[in-house]
Amino acid sequence: MKIYPVILSGGAGTRLWPLSRAVLPKQLLPLVSEKTMLQETALRVAGWPGMQAPLVVCGNEHRFLVAEQLREIDQKPLGIMLESVGRNTAPAVAAAAHFLAALDPEAVMLVLPADHVINDVEAFQAAVLRAVAQVGQGALATFGIVPTAPETGYGYIRRGSAVAGADGLYQVASFVEKPDAVKAAEFVASGDYFWNSGMFLFSAANYLKELQEFQPAMAGAVSAAFTKAYRDLDFCRLNEAEFAASPSDSIDYAVMEHTKQAVVVPSDIGWSDVGSWSALHDVLPSDANGNVTRGDVYLDGVQNSLVRAEGRIVALVGVKDLVVVETADAVLVAHKDQVQRVKQIVDHLKASDRTEHMYHTRVYRPWGSYEGIDLGERYQVKRITVNPGGKLSLQMHHHRAEHWVVVSGTASVTCGDKVTLLTENESVYIPIGTTHRLENPGKLPLHLIEVQSGSYLGEDDIVRFEDVYSRA
Repeated sequence: MKIYPVILSGGAGTRLWPLSRAVLPKQLLPLVSEKTMLQETALRVAGWPGMQAPLVVCGNEHRFLVAEQLREIDQKPLGIMLESVGRNTAPAVAAAAHFLAALDPEAVMLVLPADHVINDVEAFQAAVLRAVAQVGQGALATFGIVPTAPETGYGYIRRGSAVAGADGLYQVASFVEKPDAVKAAEFVASGDYFWNSGMFLFSAANYLKELQEFQPAMAGAVSAAFTKAYRDLDFCRLNEAEFAASPSDSIDYAVMEHTKQAVVVPSDIGWSDVGSWSALHDVLPSDANGNVTRGDVYLDGVQNSLVRAEGRIVALVGVKDLVVVETADAVLVAHKDQVQRVKQIVDHLKASDRTEHMYHTRVYRPWGSYEGIDLGERYQVKRITVNPGGKLSLQMHHHRAEHWVVVSGTASVTCGDKVTLLTENESVYIPIGTTHRLENPGKLPLHLIEVQSGSYLGEDDIVRFEDVYSRA
């Protein structure tokens, strides 16, 4: 049987702020290894017998990062499908099901969130194989994690009767919301409950059939969005208006709670959804005092803490049970028992019209990246890196002028009707309202300093006339 992995790479990972942000969320970060969580997810199933190339569903703003991260690990995706807006997992999986059913009417899809940790890959593969026969008979399988503690941060699945003729599979009796500590302890003690992993195995056709029965409005909207989808470079872009018209809901609520075909596969696979800083602490190796560190960290008399330094030395003395995360523009200090409240910080930033929940100081673009290094009244300074062969859009600004100084590499600069080649220590001035473009024709990264000056310096003051990345 061919199995098509569908990797869901949406979400902002707000509980892992300040490292995870809307334009660079946790699934695109190297949290548990040197590879990003998306890369780990793709590699986890690569090479399994019958496993096909992955289909990735992500937001428009992440498309180039997703494509580049897959290229870095030599994983050519079956496709990268773009959502215009987030509509939770049920519509995202429905769109993927339409894609796969059009390619292979018998397609079986393994739905994998991009931001999970699975330490025992062999056990996970065995769990998938146990479910295959039932899926071939029409079942919609979900993977229930054998609980190791009365965790209150996860939803639970209560098992029903054993599936006849199946190897350790059970009917799904019910899905249960995140319990309080007392209920969670009761669940674990009973042996009848599993953590809800959010991973699924079913045929594309059966999922669409059940969705049509229980959520006809969602099914219709997603079907229309796929029918009117179009190619955009290497991406499949769902029709924006049709997809936005879909109700937003999870697979559990939309389908799995209603279908009579749901089965649960008990799975003891070393799983975590890394939904908080304390969860990350639990899945990473610690020192003799229970501390997990990364970066330039000094500890003296510290116990059971997670400390992550991205750019500066971070020193802790005589404390325990803390999470400390330092980035270029924000520092988080929280007790490990209170890390679920990090989301409230993100809500505050949104309500205050700030940008620290959206962007890091370094912002990635398909051509490279830029990093803000100074900002004042009517001026802004950025450090810009353009990858070899990278080309910014042909553009102009209504409210700002720009001055570019090449630090290293070679720059091809279009300014009005003139094209100039600049090398180290050479510069160019771009007046307000002048059409311009920056390219790197060399084989090494281009590094330059940009000084902006003017009455308005926002990123939305860009008029694009031509763009190789289809952003014009």
